[in-house]
Amino acid sequence: MAVHVVAAGENLWMISTKYGVPIETIVELNGLPSNHALVPGIALYLPDNLPPLRSYRIKAGDHIWNLAQQFSIDPADIIAANQGLDPTRLIIGQTITIPSPLKLDLETLGFLVPSSEAANLASLDSLAEQLTYVAVVAYSFTEDGYAYNMVEDSALVARCNQLQIVPLLMIRNLAGTVFSAELAGRVLENPTYRANLVASIVNLTTQRGFGGVSIDFEFIPPARRNDFILFLSALKSSLSGLILHVNVHAKTADIPTNRIIGAYDYAGISNVADLVAVMTMDYGYPGGPPDPIAPIPWLEQVIQYSLTQIHPLKLQIALALYGYDKRVGTNQTRGLSVLAAQNQAISVGEPIEFDLTAKAPWYRYWPGGKEHIVWFEDIRSYIEKYHLIDLFQLAGSTFWQISLPAPQNWAYLSKNFNVVKRMV
Repeated sequence: MAVHVVAAGENLWMISTKYGVPIETIVELNGLPSNHALVPGIALYLPDNLPPLRSYRIKAGDHIWNLAQQFSIDPADIIAANQGLDPTRLIIGQTITIPSPLKLDLETLGFLVPSSEAANLASLDSLAEQLTYVAVVAYSFTEDGYAYNMVEDSALVARCNQLQIVPLLMIRNLAGTVFSAELAGRVLENPTYRANLVASIVNLTTQRGFGGVSIDFEFIPPARRNDFILFLSALKSSLSGLILHVNVHAKTADIPTNRIIGAYDYAGISNVADLVAVMTMDYGYPGGPPDPIAPIPWLEQVIQYSLTQIHPLKLQIALALYGYDKRVGTNQTRGLSVLAAQNQAISVGEPIEFDLTAKAPWYRYWPGGKEHIVWFEDIRSYIEKYHLIDLFQLAGSTFWQISLPAPQNWAYLSKNFNVVKRMV
């Protein structure tokens, strides 16, 4: 598919005529408002018949002819896709683009927070072919280590199994509605409470029809670093072949004393878990200054560090389906879906900018005379992130969360990748 960035003065009729794509198709693929209004800078995703563009980094011993054979294309197509490429002098470490009919296999996981059952089921139905796993975000545990269900989710689990999506019981260290370092620390440091937590998670997983577990313990006290590994090891052993998926905060170096990332021993977690999802989101965080959700230079640094500790075929990165609207000066933050962020720019009539370093869209508007800056994701930023997954040959991606509309992301994923289906 093609990406068209709208210029000043353009309208949908002009773009439809230029690309030979019906207006209705453009509207649907991009979730545009019913009045079909546009603003300069909005990136539109348009269908075409071209093969997926793969990302590849040249290694020692590579030749253009071998690469053409590996990707099932003609050498001339590689040369044409990379302006200035000398096929007789490939440079080790150089990144090139390869148009190829061979799609990358991805294991994808969508987080789903139960809300309206009808809406949740509709989301599952519409995304069934694009998800390997769904983590149902509905579980926490007591101070004595007993896991419990916070929201009824049986219909969601049943529909996942019907659709050949592996449902995972997602459990978090929540006290009320916030992550509790004290709760995680109390349970993890106590062998009896750890054993209670393992046993109760396994019982809930098997009784409720899950295919595994997704762990999201945040702000674990750094002193509990080794206890967290003991817990994961016991849990994996007790799951009897079911999936163990572990979410960890993003980092570019190991700082064992840090209160946010210190408890995550990436290598130790990777040795135990089936999949490790690094939460490559919220570089620009709620309450902080206006910043990109996941700027590409930072994301690449996180991936490069993670790969020193985690096997690439176990590593997922997180893609945000949301943006943040921040009031400048106060940093008051409002979260909104990527589609809502895009269409808000249209409704307020503000052009969308694209930061060439972060590879991310943003815009500024002034409700009530107060300056707001909105950073979000669009088709351009998603493409950059998928290229990194391909370049580093990672297992795949996670999405927070699938009830947030992001039509461009799902259209791109569907066309360019093979989503792996697992039987547990």
